[in-house]
Amino acid sequence: MATETHSADAASSGGMPQLDFSTWGNQIFWLVLTLIVIYFILSRVALPRIAAILAERQGTITSDLAAAEDLKSKAKEAEAAYDKALVDARAEAHRIVAEAKAEIQDDLDAAIAKADAEIAAKSAESEKAIADIRAGAMEAVKDVATETAQEIVSAMGGKADAKAITAAVDARLKG
Repeated sequence: MATETHSADAASSGGMPQLDFSTWGNQIFWLVLTLIVIYFILSRVALPRIAAILAERQGTITSDLAAAEDLKSKAKEAEAAYDKALVDARAEAHRIVAEAKAEIQDDLDAAIAKADAEIAAKSAESEKAIADIRAGAMEAVKDVATETAQEIVSAMGGKADAKAITAAVDARLKG
């Protein structure tokens, strides 16, 4: 029956109880009281926690940015050291190449000088051998010419004088 009474009151009031002007003062009181309680709960509990979390995040972000800047500067220093080491290594490589070229050129010059000396010695030996062969050939030509002249004179019926024939062949060979 109580439900019947309550529904009969609602039906007689003409609608929703929140819109009944006779209960507005009471509703406004509880609304203000609820808002004040929510404000105090938020301002004393929730907002400080949120502010602490935001401050912590901001501190973390700031420290991460500082660490990133530090790492960036260290990376630049490392890159500069790498570039310097690369330049030094290239200079050292060029120096080593230049030393190797100079050493090879010295060895080559010594080998060329040795080869030139050997060639000159062999050339002198060859010229001496050629001169010996020419002298031997001239001697052989002289002997053959002397023998041939004696044979020709003998074949013609004359008496061949060896000294005269030798003198004639010598004179002819000298020009």
